[in-house]
Amino acid sequence: MSNRSVLARLFRGKGDRPSALLSRLSRLLARLKHVGRPGRRSLLFLLGLGLSAAIASCAGSSTAPEGGAAGDAPSSVEITLVSYAVTQAAYEQIIPQFAAQWQAEHNQEVIVNQSYGGSGSQTRAILDGLEADVVALALALDTKRLEEGGLIEPGWEQEAPNDSIVHKSVAVLVTRDGNPKNVQGWADLAKDDVQVVTANPKTSGGARWNFMALWGAISEVGGSDEAALDFTTQVFSSVPVLPKDAREATDVFFTQGQGDVLINYENEVILAGLQGQSLPYVVPDVNISIDNPIAVVDVNVDKHNTRDVSEAFVQFLFTPEAQREFAKVGFRPVNETVVAEFADNFPVINQLFTVDDLGGWDAVQEKFFDDEAIFDQIQASIGQ
Repeated sequence: MSNRSVLARLFRGKGDRPSALLSRLSRLLARLKHVGRPGRRSLLFLLGLGLSAAIASCAGSSTAPEGGAAGDAPSSVEITLVSYAVTQAAYEQIIPQFAAQWQAEHNQEVIVNQSYGGSGSQTRAILDGLEADVVALALALDTKRLEEGGLIEPGWEQEAPNDSIVHKSVAVLVTRDGNPKNVQGWADLAKDDVQVVTANPKTSGGARWNFMALWGAISEVGGSDEAALDFTTQVFSSVPVLPKDAREATDVFFTQGQGDVLINYENEVILAGLQGQSLPYVVPDVNISIDNPIAVVDVNVDKHNTRDVSEAFVQFLFTPEAQREFAKVGFRPVNETVVAEFADNFPVINQLFTVDDLGGWDAVQEKFFDDEAIFDQIQASIGQ
């Protein structure tokens, strides 16, 4: 962290509110533990200057309370939650509970505007100007794109419990009724007579989970990268078409009737069951933990003066009350109390690995999904 970057984060413009400045100061102080000793003294000096500026600003100006003008707090405050589609069923139950708690504690109505769609599309919309206060995207790589775009400050993972992973899922194999190809796990996807449906990981963030699940089914049980490449190539050689996203992949499998197996997510098939569509599926014993993050969009909450309520909303999502709502619609909770309550709903995975086991998102992107990386090499080798 350079001195210039510290100053840039502290002073984003003449219109900064003192509360926003103090909030940034506290977060930067918390991150000093990651700074080496040689640079710590100069950073502390700069932060001291920032604190002096914040105190002077507080003393010399009348600031607006959250969501309104100077004086008494407004009767209501609005924030915008932008999330991916399958979370909607949970948030529709969670948001009224949070609003009731905020009303009781602050005597203020909170209105949570909501936007749902594909995770990649939502990310692009935010980068293009959709002013989200809180983002709940399907994978950390999308949230990191917002960080790279200057909307979320580095270190957002440490701003909420559980490294900001608010719920989880795993990959499942959806079969045709009666499972006529007797698919029991990943190895069966490489059979000559089994066609697999999955979206294109170059265009679908969610499909990257599918690819990593396939790769890790070999590499995370002691197999070499060469063996993982051979297996993953075999599977993709039996993929009849690569839809651009998970929604199109589902349409290819169910509406168009292509393929014998659809790689999907546990939470989606559980939710489908709750909505009356019972799907036959297999949960592989070796699986990837599909970790879904939550984050505050720093630039927007400071612009809207909604940091306090936005951060409170994020914290509320980790409470047992909110975690139960996620679990009810098929997401694996991260609160240990709720994990125990819903243990019968989710089969134990014998070997569960994470993106970090594969090197972390930056390494995964470079190794597998960048242009001319492994996925492109696989496609070239099978002529797709």
